[in-house]
Amino acid sequence: MTMDPHPLAPALAAAEEAGWTVLRLDLDGVRTKARLMDACAQAFALPDWFGRNWDALADCLGDLSWLPGAAGRLVAVTGWQELERARPGDWEVLREVLEEAGAYWRESEGPPLEVVVAAARP
Repeated sequence: MTMDPHPLAPALAAAEEAGWTVLRLDLDGVRTKARLMDACAQAFALPDWFGRNWDALADCLGDLSWLPGAAGRLVAVTGWQELERARPGDWEVLREVLEEAGAYWRESEGPPLEVVVAAARP
C-alpha cells in the first residue's frame, strides 16, 4: 500500500475552487521555534512588523488584512511530525494559536479561517 504524498490535495483544490485562500504551512525540517516562526511568516505572508513570537502570531492571525479578499481561508499544516518530536511544547502552542484563530474568525463578520492538519504517516 502506498500513501498519497499529498493527502490534502483534494481538499485544498476544492477550497480554492470555492474562492477560498489556501495557506500552506509546511513544517518539514522545522525543529526550532525560530524556524517555526520563519515558516509561519512565509506561509501566512505576515507583515514586516510580525514580532516572531506567540503573541505576535496570534495578533496577526486575528487580523489578516494583508491577505486578498476571499470567501474563506484554509490553513493546511503538513510535515509537523518532526517539530512535535523536537519541540512538543511549541507544537502544542501552535495548535492552540491556530485553534483560537479559527474560533475568532468563525465568530466574526469576516471570512472564516479553518485549519486542517495532515495525518501522520504510518
